[in-house]
Amino acid sequence: MEDAQGMDPAARADLAARVGRAVDGLAEDAAEMLRSLVRVPSLTGSEGAAQKVVAARMRTDGLETEVWEPDAADLAPYADHVTFHESYAGRPNVIGRLPGAGGGRSLILNAHIDTVETGDPSTWTHPPFSGDIVDGRLYGRGACDMKGGLVTHLIALAALRSAGYRPRGDVTVQSTISEEDGGAGALAAVLRGGGADGAIITEPTRLAVIVAQGGSLMFRLRVPGRSAHACVRDEGVSAIENFHVLHRALLAFEARRNASIDHPLYAPIANKVPVNIGVLRAGSWPSSVPEWLEAEGRAGLVPGEDLDAFRDLFRDEVAAAAATDPYLNEHPPAVEWFGGQFAPAEVPRDAPLARLLSGAHAAIVGDPPPIEAATYGADMRHFVRVGGIPCVMYGAGDVRVAHHADEHVSLADLATATKVIALAVADWCGVAEA
Repeated sequence: MEDAQGMDPAARADLAARVGRAVDGLAEDAAEMLRSLVRVPSLTGSEGAAQKVVAARMRTDGLETEVWEPDAADLAPYADHVTFHESYAGRPNVIGRLPGAGGGRSLILNAHIDTVETGDPSTWTHPPFSGDIVDGRLYGRGACDMKGGLVTHLIALAALRSAGYRPRGDVTVQSTISEEDGGAGALAAVLRGGGADGAIITEPTRLAVIVAQGGSLMFRLRVPGRSAHACVRDEGVSAIENFHVLHRALLAFEARRNASIDHPLYAPIANKVPVNIGVLRAGSWPSSVPEWLEAEGRAGLVPGEDLDAFRDLFRDEVAAAAATDPYLNEHPPAVEWFGGQFAPAEVPRDAPLARLLSGAHAAIVGDPPPIEAATYGADMRHFVRVGGIPCVMYGAGDVRVAHHADEHVSLADLATATKVIALAVADWCGVAEA
């Protein structure tokens, strides 16, 4: 059989139909696989138990399976780009390889196994690790972000096999750790020699093809004050009130940046570069004027912006705001950077992989998908910036529910994404009769 790219329209339509039927036939398997993964917690830093489930499934599916822990020494030169840990013991990456029949392009299918915390369980209608299925939605932490994406990859390859096809190019499925705090797992996979002609990450994109991902930096503001007894609070200077000065300035900074950004893919997004304060700590006693405050937050960037230049710009904004306040002018706040640094990344919207994936979506759905940008940081940057591998993101689910209570994914959308990924593998790698 010829490469899928060289097929006549009737033959390719037959391939798409056969793959679609195979995915539909595996729907129950897909739901049970996702349910089993959701029921094993894999919070960032504790991914080991879930990775055992993944490795077992890959071996059952006949993939050449490799389980290995990232080497901290390999990641040390990139410590500023990920949240660096002294050891990754008990936190393995799991890699499954399907050798090709020969003569096709290679492809990486990547998904991260780690999830964020669940928060207060009482805010969940369905317990966070239940895997409950209600009205066609599967609930649980990680269902959307992004264990559903990993299931998409594995079922896509199973469907190709069931439909009687074998990719000509090598296909590698990566289940990587630590994405939520910087992507150490994906970076380690790239550094280990995980090269390919292209990569697809199944982040929850609402079935849009994402060719640009935003960047982000984690910052900490240390805001000073002067303590006094609460009964004479006017004799002190509240660090909390001083922070209000800086917070207002940062929101104005965010607004100016949004007005100045002209990246065409970000034009439809109202807040392209959010500045968010996520954690506040202040004071030490209720009846004392707080003499210190720490604020931790996240600042967004778009492709084309340089991390070092943005740090300087951010510090200048904080300094300018402090200069407007008599106390802060004499006692300036400090800016610190911590955690993983998500550099922005993009590929051309007409890159071969993006066009091919769009064509696969159109063949399955009937209409072309949106071509969009994301405001969040992701592992895409490691493939593009470090590995030099063209990478796009496409998957079922909506990032708006990803870190919320009652996180969920539509099983119908998961099936659609699986059909598209399976056809994209066939188109990119070419196929032979199994």
